[in-house]
Amino acid sequence: MGIMTRDADGWCSTQLRKAMERQNVTPVCFSYRQLIARVNYTPEASAGNIDVFRDLSSMITRPIGRGSLEEIIFRMNLLQRLERLGMLIINPPLAIERSVDKYCALTLFQENGLPVPQTAVTESHDEALKCFHELGGDVVVKPLFGSRGVGATRISDPDVAARVFRTISFYHGVLYLQKFIPHGASDIRAFVIGDRVVAAMRRIAETWKTNVSLGARPVPLNLPEELENLAVKAAQVIGCKVTGVDIIEGPEGPVVVELNSQPGWRGLQSVTKTNIADEIISYIVSELRA
Repeated sequence: MGIMTRDADGWCSTQLRKAMERQNVTPVCFSYRQLIARVNYTPEASAGNIDVFRDLSSMITRPIGRGSLEEIIFRMNLLQRLERLGMLIINPPLAIERSVDKYCALTLFQENGLPVPQTAVTESHDEALKCFHELGGDVVVKPLFGSRGVGATRISDPDVAARVFRTISFYHGVLYLQKFIPHGASDIRAFVIGDRVVAAMRRIAETWKTNVSLGARPVPLNLPEELENLAVKAAQVIGCKVTGVDIIEGPEGPVVVELNSQPGWRGLQSVTKTNIADEIISYIVSELRA
């Protein structure tokens, strides 16, 4: 099995490699920069002396990372090419594209009947200010593409909102505003593999940001059936086979906030007895045998 990763010795990649070895699967790690794609001659894709399509049964994509527009488009097109050739890719490239774009993912959730926060998206700072008031004057502004809470800002002052919106607009950013939902400085991360939640945690923070990478404390959680079904459906809507689903429990009930198609699980692993890497590899092996 291939692991597409920027850091073969990173914690998640190491866990995946060990899980593969426990199941007599040979792990092969490489980065996007090591890949060569070919058209009308073979191998269709290679990394060093590895013929990606012929030598690997499947491939796990870890975070694609930063890159120019050309680099990102090429990486996604290459994944799609390998998928068309018949390779099992976790997660499928279409699911990655859907999930990385917060607006796209949220619209799909809403269209499929999942509860989501009230959200407005625009390129205009003037229109964004109107939406700020529509959303009650207390919003979270997030990068359209981003993760781990980096760049997310809560704004409840209209003067601050106007200045922030103008700055984002000046640099040709898209303004993504989400109504702030009181949630007691905690949220839920459900880790979905296939059609089930294999582990979940409550993330408890000292501020409204609940990312473990920003200091939130993970606590083990047995999800009620309602929330487990919500997380699984969110993954299915996007098309993810392995994913982290973030749920906030607000005054009006739970809402799906985001979905991560290339999730880390170090924090979650610290509070669950389930070996998540083993579960991922077992799932992929079962899919290959199906």
